Amino acid sequence: MTPDRVDYQTQPSAYRHWKLKFEGPVATLAADFDENAGLRPGYKLKLNSYDLGVDIELNDAINRIRFEHPEVRTVVVTSAKDRVFCSGANIFMLGVSSHAWKVNFCKFTNETRNGLEDSSKNSGLKFLAAVNGACAGGGYELALACDEIVLVDDRSSAVSLPEVPLLGVLPGTGGLTRVTDKRKVRHDLADIFCTTNEGVRGQKAKDWRLVDDIAKPAVFAAKVQERALELAKGSDRPANGKGVALTPLQRTIEANALRYPFVNIEIDRAKRTASFTIKAPSGAQPGDVAGIEAAGSNWYPLQLARQLEDAILEMRTNELDIGLWLMKTEGDAAAVLAMDATLAAHKNHWLVRETLGYLRRTFSRLDLSSRSLYALIEPGSCFAGSFLELALACDRSYMLMLPDDAAKTPRITVDDTNFGFFPMVTGQSRLQRRFYEEAPALNAVREQAGKPLDADAAFKLGLVTSNPDDIDWADETRIAIEERVAMSPDALTGMEANLRFNGPENMFTRVFGRLTAWQNWIFQRPNAVGEKGALKVYGKGDKAAFDWNRV
Repeated sequence: MTPDRVDYQTQPSAYRHWKLKFEGPVATLAADFDENAGLRPGYKLKLNSYDLGVDIELNDAINRIRFEHPEVRTVVVTSAKDRVFCSGANIFMLGVSSHAWKVNFCKFTNETRNGLEDSSKNSGLKFLAAVNGACAGGGYELALACDEIVLVDDRSSAVSLPEVPLLGVLPGTGGLTRVTDKRKVRHDLADIFCTTNEGVRGQKAKDWRLVDDIAKPAVFAAKVQERALELAKGSDRPANGKGVALTPLQRTIEANALRYPFVNIEIDRAKRTASFTIKAPSGAQPGDVAGIEAAGSNWYPLQLARQLEDAILEMRTNELDIGLWLMKTEGDAAAVLAMDATLAAHKNHWLVRETLGYLRRTFSRLDLSSRSLYALIEPGSCFAGSFLELALACDRSYMLMLPDDAAKTPRITVDDTNFGFFPMVTGQSRLQRRFYEEAPALNAVREQAGKPLDADAAFKLGLVTSNPDDIDWADETRIAIEERVAMSPDALTGMEANLRFNGPENMFTRVFGRLTAWQNWIFQRPNAVGEKGALKVYGKGDKAAFDWNRV
C-alpha cells in the first residue's frame, strides 16, 4: 500500500482515538483523541478535534458493537478528556487539505452519523450523547446524530455550531439540517445559534431544544446511566445473543486492481474507468439460523457487505480521477435468489437484521458516490434480486440481447428484495425511484417477479436503458463510455446527484444535498479558502478579508 493511501480497515487494538467499554446492555464509546496521531502531517488533533482517521475508527467501533456485542442496546458517546467533549473537525486539517479531501471527509462523516440513526430506527441500537464538556461543530453534529443528548450543567460547557462566524463555511456533517428537521429548533433561535461563536449552555440549551436534558456535575454520571438504561428498554437486541467477530478482510491491493474473495476491481487508467465485478455465492449456503450463526463472519452476505463497502471507500478516496465505475456481476442467479430468500425468511433475527442493515448502508454508499455508474449486463451475469440493486443504482444499464442464442443471453430477475429491503436515503426503493412510484409501471414489474427476463423483456419494462444485440454491443458501450469520461467531472457530479435523488425530500437527502451543492461551492470560495479566507487565517491572528458581493 502506498504511504498516502487511506486504509479504512482497523481494529480496536489499533485504535488511537476511541476507548470502548461494555457493561451489560450499555456500551461506552469515549473520545480520547491522540493529538499526535493525525492521519496526515501538518496538524495536531488538540481538544478532541478529529480528522478522517478518527472517523474511520468510529465507523469500525460502531460496526463491532453491532455485530460483536448483540447484548448492547444503548451506546453512550462521551469524552475521556476533562472539560471537552469534542471540538469538531480539526480546522488546521481542513486548512491544509485539498477540496476533494474536505468533501470526501465530510461525506464519510455524514454516512457514519447517518448510520447511527439507521441502527436506531432499524436495529434497536440506541445512542446517547453524554456531553461532559465543550461541544462544538462536528462534535455537536455527532451528538445530534444520537437519540438523546445530556449536557453537563457546569456553567462553562456549551454546544455550538461556529462554522459560519469563525470559518466562513457551513456545518458540514448535517448540523444545520438536524437542528431544524430533527430537533425542531425554532428558526430564529437556530439563526442566533449558528452565528454565535460561544454557543449555548445550561438551561437555555435545553429550552431551545439543543439538548434533551442537563445535569449538574455531581449527578451527571447517574443521569446518563439512568437515560441509557431507559433507552435500552425500548430495544429488542438479544441479551444472550452470540456475537460475531469481524475478522480482518482478505484483500489484495495492486497497482491497477483491488481483489477480494467476492469483489474484484480492475482499473483502466488510460480510459479512467474501473470495472467492479461482484461474485455470487457458490457452494452450499446456510438456510437456517443455526447455520448462519455457525458461519459467523464467513457468512456470505456479511462478507459481501464488508468487501463491497471497503472497495467503494477505497475507490472513492484513493482513485479520484477514475470517474466511471462499470458494475458487473458473475455467477449463478439462482444462488443469489436463494440468498435473498434466506435473508427474507430470517429478517427478524438480530444477525440477519444487522447484515441487511450493512448491505442497505453499503448500497447507499454506492448511490452517494461522486462517480458515474454504468451497469454492463453480459453473459454470465447474475443481476437478480439483491444483485439487481447494483444495476438499479446505476445512472445507465446496458444489457446484451442475443436473439439467436437463448441459452447464453443474459437475464435479470426481480424479487421481493427490490421492493423495499434496501431503500435509498429518500426512503424509496430503487424501483420506486426509477418509476416515480407510478403504479402501472411498478405493477407491471411486480407481475414479472421471479421470472428471468432477457434484454428485450427488461427493456420493455423499463428496467434497463438499452438492449443492443451482439452486432451493436461493442460499439454502443464503447461510445457511451468514451463520451462519459470526456465530460466535465464537476458538471457530472452535480447532474448525477440531482437525477439520482428525484424522490421525496427528507432529512437525509437535505443533508447530502447541502453537502453536494452548498458546501461544495463554499469550500471553493475565496471567502473561505482564499489567501485571506476565514478558513485559511484561522488561528494566525489575522482577520479574514471578505468579498462582500452576495452571490
